[in-house]
Amino acid sequence: MSCEHLICAACAGPVVEGRCPVCREGRAKLHNHGFLGLTPLTITLIVLLVVALVATVGHVSGY
Repeated sequence: MSCEHLICAACAGPVVEGRCPVCREGRAKLHNHGFLGLTPLTITLIVLLVVALVATVGHVSGY
């Protein structure tokens, strides 16, 4: 979804311009990027790296 064509109910301006706090909040909600601002791809890569690290440490230690 894009905020290009949305009109703010508080200031009657385009949400994309972020004229008032309501616009800025709405724009931030539309452009939110996952957990802690990370994209889903980045989160997936971090999880895969942790799993690989745990597997490597387990293999090296002999478990």
